[in-house]
Amino acid sequence: MIKKLLFLILVVLFFVPDSNAQELNATLTVNSDKIEGNRTVFATLERALNNFINTKQWTDATFGINERIDCTFLIIVNEMSSDNSFRAELQVQARRPVYNSAYTTTLINYRDTQLDFDYTEYEPLEYNEYTLDNNLVATITFYIYTILGLDFDSFSPRGGTAFHQQAQQIVNLAQSQSAWTGWRAFESNRNRHAVSTALTENTADIFRDMWYTYHRWGLDEMAANPDRGRTTVLEVLPALEELRSARPNSILLQMFVDSKLDEVIAIYSKATVTEKQAGYKMLTNLFPTQTTRLEPLKN
Repeated sequence: MIKKLLFLILVVLFFVPDSNAQELNATLTVNSDKIEGNRTVFATLERALNNFINTKQWTDATFGINERIDCTFLIIVNEMSSDNSFRAELQVQARRPVYNSAYTTTLINYRDTQLDFDYTEYEPLEYNEYTLDNNLVATITFYIYTILGLDFDSFSPRGGTAFHQQAQQIVNLAQSQSAWTGWRAFESNRNRHAVSTALTENTADIFRDMWYTYHRWGLDEMAANPDRGRTTVLEVLPALEELRSARPNSILLQMFVDSKLDEVIAIYSKATVTEKQAGYKMLTNLFPTQTTRLEPLKN
């Protein structure tokens, strides 16, 4: 009887998932519509990447099932060579729930147009933080740590520092691979190097402090007190002007537009006429190419 009980306990322990693992609830899709011929390699790659992302433990933090970060990765394959080389682009999105509501807010909505990689069907996909030998794995892992950094930053002041540093380490290692694109300074002002630098240099604190207040004391407060939450969001947005003054070409400004501008416009819809006018002036000054989207604030 005792042996049977011990056996049952071991079975339960074995099959209960580690509560620390699986921080991400990710879906990765490989779109190969532009490629002619046999495309089974892409189905294999899609399964392998989904398994890579969703089964690895990326942090030491404890995540409940409902706390996992919803994210999507879309790889659009543009070219395929006979030597198993691919030219592609990657769309990355991630969301986090807003406290006491059914609403989820976007953390990142980013398009990476410089994803060139080699892949042979069924080859293992593994990440080693000290050695990089696969550009696809390095790129996906870079965005995983960036997502984690932005998520943790939204819950505690500069809480994602360790993850932004991990992403930066990937950038530093990847630069030694001369054939890999998207990792080097001056190659582009919208590549992975630019994202990592923007989130780790000194001026990043302006953005990250705003990011925390925006989410934790703005959005998360709205269910209990909509007016207070909205006021907090509107009061913290001028930090973007400070960021632009310090770094006029910071990619964080464009990342904010891509992930947050529609949300900000919706928040302003409940503001006073005076607040809307001030918001319109500030946001059109910050984002002059977005005047059409900002039109609702003029009314």
